[in-house]
Amino acid sequence: MALPNISQLPPSFLAAVSLVTSLISIVGQLRPWPPTLPQGLLALDIAGEVLLEPDATARFSTDFGCLARAAPAAVLRPSSPDDIAALVRFSYSSPQPFAIAARGYGHSVRGQALAPGGVVVDMASLGHGRADRISVSFDNAPLFWYVDAGGEQLWIDVLHETLKHGLAPRSWTDYLYLTVGGTLSNAGVSGQAFRHGPQISNVYELDVITGKGEMITCSHENKPDLFYGVLGGLGQFGIITRARIALEPAPQRVRWVRLIYTHFVSFSRDQELLISMMDQGFDYVEGSLLMDHTLITNWRSSFFSETASEKIRGLAAEFGAVYCLEGAVYYHELAMASRVDQKLHLLLQRLSFVPGFGFTNDVSYVGFLDRVHDGEVKLRSMGLWEVPHPWLNIFVPKSRIKDFEVGVFKGILMPNNSTGPVLIYPMIKNKWHDEMSAVTPDEEVFYSIGLLRSAITDDWHDLDNQNDDILGFCHRQGIQFKQYLPHYASQRDWKNHFGPKWDRFVETKRRYDPKALLSPGQRIFTSSLADLV
Repeated sequence: MALPNISQLPPSFLAAVSLVTSLISIVGQLRPWPPTLPQGLLALDIAGEVLLEPDATARFSTDFGCLARAAPAAVLRPSSPDDIAALVRFSYSSPQPFAIAARGYGHSVRGQALAPGGVVVDMASLGHGRADRISVSFDNAPLFWYVDAGGEQLWIDVLHETLKHGLAPRSWTDYLYLTVGGTLSNAGVSGQAFRHGPQISNVYELDVITGKGEMITCSHENKPDLFYGVLGGLGQFGIITRARIALEPAPQRVRWVRLIYTHFVSFSRDQELLISMMDQGFDYVEGSLLMDHTLITNWRSSFFSETASEKIRGLAAEFGAVYCLEGAVYYHELAMASRVDQKLHLLLQRLSFVPGFGFTNDVSYVGFLDRVHDGEVKLRSMGLWEVPHPWLNIFVPKSRIKDFEVGVFKGILMPNNSTGPVLIYPMIKNKWHDEMSAVTPDEEVFYSIGLLRSAITDDWHDLDNQNDDILGFCHRQGIQFKQYLPHYASQRDWKNHFGPKWDRFVETKRRYDPKALLSPGQRIFTSSLADLV
C-alpha cells in the first residue's frame, strides 16, 4: 500500500507525531529524574531539547569566573522563543516552581548565570541554523537605522552583519564575544560610552519573556516600565530574545593612540578634557595602569612593539607604575588620513603625556573593535584562558578618584604581581537614562575601574581578598562607588546598591516575575517578595 503524502495527513495526527517525537527526544535523557523539577515537565511540548545528563549540565555549572559552581537540574536548548516561554509558563503555574537562568556566553564571573537545581536556558541554541536572527533595516531616515538581533547573538556577529550595509552599532563592549542579551542585562560599557552612552542607551525596542512566561514587545512608548527595567536589570524581569539596536555609518579605519603618563593628576585631567570635547576630540577614550611586568601579561592587545615595551617598562620601573591614556580617531577612507593626522597633531599638543612616549597605530575598524580577541586566542593556546578570574569592576565618582588612586593604585595594589589589565576611564552620567535599572555614582563624571585579573597559579583567593580590601577602603573613606557586574551577599547590600531605584526595582519584580523564577544566580531575591519593603 502506498504511503500518504504528508500534506494529506490531518493536522491532529501531525500534532500528535510532533508531541511524541518531542517526548522521545526528552525521555531518553531523563533518568534519574531530578527531585527539584516537577514530573509534569516530562509532558511539556517543547520542540527543543531538555537535557539532564551529567555531561550536559556540567558545562553550565560554572562560568568564566571559575569562582562559583552550582549544577542545574537540566539544560533547555530551545529552538525558538516559544520553547522558553513554555518552560517559564510551566514553572510559573507549577505547584513546584523551579528557577530558570538564561545563559549566553557565560561571561559572568560570580555565578550570575547559574541556576542551582533549576533549568539553564542555553540561549545559543536559538541561533543554530537560523539566518533570520540578525536583520538590518536602513530604509528609513538615518536617525532610525537599526538592527534586530536575537538576544543570543554575539556582538562580533552583529558587527559583521551590519558592516555588510556600511553600518554599525554606536556603542560597544571591549570584548565582542558576548551576547546581546547578556550585555544589555548589565549595561555594556567601553571607551565609546562617554559619547554615545552604554549599550543600553542605544536600544529602541526589546522582545522579552517575563517571569510569568508572557512574550512582550516593549519600548520607550510600550510598557516602558518593563523596557527600562530590563535594560541593566540583571535578568530579573525577563529574558531578552530580541533587541532593536541603533546604527550609524561605520568608519573604515582607526588611528589608535596610547600615551604614557607618570603622574595620575595629568593623566586623569587629560582624560576628562578629551571626553568634554565630544566631536572635536577622540571617538574612544580609555586608560590603564601599567607596571613593568604588566606589559608582558596584558592580554588586551599587542599594541606596543618590543622596543616600545622595553622603553615603557623602564619608565614603570623608575616610577613604580605609569598610566596609559588610550584614544582613537575613526575615519572613513584612506584619503582622509592626512586630515586625521592634522586633527591628531592638534589634540596631542593639548595633552601632558611624557615627551617621547606617544605611540600610534593605524588599523581597520574591525581590527580595533575585535582587539581583545587576539589576546584571548593567545591565552587559550597557552592554557591560560579558562582560569579563575576574580574580577572587580566599580564606578568611582570623579571627586574621589584621586583618593582612590592613592589608596588603591599606589597602596593596596603595590606590589602587584597578578596577570591582567587594570582599566581606568571616565564616563558621563547624562548619557545614562535614569529610568533604566543600571546605577551609577551621583556625579556627572565618574570613572570605570576594572581590575581584570587572572589567577594563573593558586592565588585567586589572595586576589579576591585584595578586592575585599579595596571595597573596604572605599567604605572607610566614604567613597560612594557603585559596583558594575555587581555581586553582593545580602539583600541589604543590594538595596544599598540600587539606592533610590530599589523600590521601583522591587515593584517591577513583583509585576513581571512575582515568583522570583529568573536569574537566581544574582542572589537578589532569595526570600519571598511579600517580605520586601
